[in-house]
Amino acid sequence: MEEPDPAGAAVPPPGLRSLLPPREFLCSRKGQLLLAESVLSFIIFICYIVSLAASFMTAPLLEFLLALFLFFAYAFKLNEKFKGLYWPLTDFLRCVTAAVIYFAISIAAVSKYNDGASKAAGVFGFIATIVFAIDFYITFNDLVTFLKQGSSDSPEGNKSEDEDSDSDSD
Repeated sequence: MEEPDPAGAAVPPPGLRSLLPPREFLCSRKGQLLLAESVLSFIIFICYIVSLAASFMTAPLLEFLLALFLFFAYAFKLNEKFKGLYWPLTDFLRCVTAAVIYFAISIAAVSKYNDGASKAAGVFGFIATIVFAIDFYITFNDLVTFLKQGSSDSPEGNKSEDEDSDSDSD
């Protein structure tokens, strides 16, 4: 019989366990935010299905699917494999639109409908608005860092003093 390899003990067995995201990503800030956005969007979707405000269920469903897609895309490092798409900008736009939409439909659900499920969806919608706002603030800071980094590498910033001087030294 072969002795079990202690280094191989960390490798998960093949099967359903290989579909789970890595623990490092789940413990990261981005992973926790995307997981919270997915869970909140799903809860809001369920609340809108059973409420009188069922017409609002499309927005949470789309946000749930988008957050779930980005959760697995970041977890399995698809953002590093597909460089043609600038992932932080896509994530920023998703978060901004989600925060605005959740805020608007939450106000409408709380003020217009009187059933408990609509009120619960509105309250969870306000919580989701805060989570999405935190996410787009963090993503915005990443975008600003990228843009500052890109502007310092521009060829116009590397002009020599001789090219910039207007004086004639003849």
